[in-house]
Amino acid sequence: MLASTSIVVFPSLMILAGVKDAMTYRIPNWLTLAVALLFWPFALLNAMPGEMLLWHAVTGLALLALGFGLFAAGLFGGGDAKLMAAAGFWFGWPAVIKFLVYTALAGGALGILIALWTAIHMDQEMRGHSWIQRWKSKKIDVPYGIAFAVGAVIAFPDSWWWKLMS
Repeated sequence: MLASTSIVVFPSLMILAGVKDAMTYRIPNWLTLAVALLFWPFALLNAMPGEMLLWHAVTGLALLALGFGLFAAGLFGGGDAKLMAAAGFWFGWPAVIKFLVYTALAGGALGILIALWTAIHMDQEMRGHSWIQRWKSKKIDVPYGIAFAVGAVIAFPDSWWWKLMS
């Protein structure tokens, strides 16, 4: 029963984060905190082995460092960095690799779609300006929480949590 709850809670929270980011371009701290903190009771109550628990913790902390590096470089928002780290706790090593790959693919597709949408609307707003001026005048924001949600949902069946159900 508890194992089946854990495979619903994490994806649901990630989907909620994606929806919130799509609607507001913000991922609430309470939601990211819930993703990170709920990992611990679920891991302990599902008897995750100690060494595996350690690797999950290391993975989450490593993603936090990576995320803040990407934030410092201006490539990520702060909420994105924190959500990626929180999800890292749930995936652990090496399952986090699939999560990151699927997230990157979803983020790339999302970025292309938003760029195309923005280009169409810029064309309507800025007729007569050169294409260089149009692209320079508009910063394209991508609500990457959507990509994290897609990556999490697709990668989660390969995680330790899903194997508990077998």
